[in-house]
Amino acid sequence: MLSFEQKVAILSSFPELERKDVSMGRVNFHFEGSVFDKKSVGYHFHKNGNGYVFAGRLEDVDTDERGYVNVRDYGEQELRELVARSILSLSGDAGTGGEPEEGEEEAWDGPDGTMLTVKFEDDMWYVFAGLNLDGAFETYEETKEYLIEEGFVKR
Repeated sequence: MLSFEQKVAILSSFPELERKDVSMGRVNFHFEGSVFDKKSVGYHFHKNGNGYVFAGRLEDVDTDERGYVNVRDYGEQELRELVARSILSLSGDAGTGGEPEEGEEEAWDGPDGTMLTVKFEDDMWYVFAGLNLDGAFETYEETKEYLIEEGFVKR
């Protein structure tokens, strides 16, 4: 189990999130770029180990009645992935559409300041790390799934 400090550091590593200290030593993280009324991605992270991440717009994640998942026992990669997916779902880019046109590029930010670029060319989706090819996919959905699993968030 990650410590409170580790969980807060992980959520703080997402530049899209704004930390809000609330009552009883708890910490929330808001995503002001949300296109929905919901802005809380991280909710009531506490030194006792509890903390919740909003996943109410993710069909494959079991949530409570408010759309949150308790991440008390999550590991680092698992937490990073869920937070990235939560942000993406609130940005309005989690569904279909919004993908780049032929020849256009799309930037994704990842852990430790890493940036990858997605480019659609010749009916394939290519992921680049600078000039180096990181991966190639047949669909945009496969590309997004890969990037999210690796902890990247669309810019």
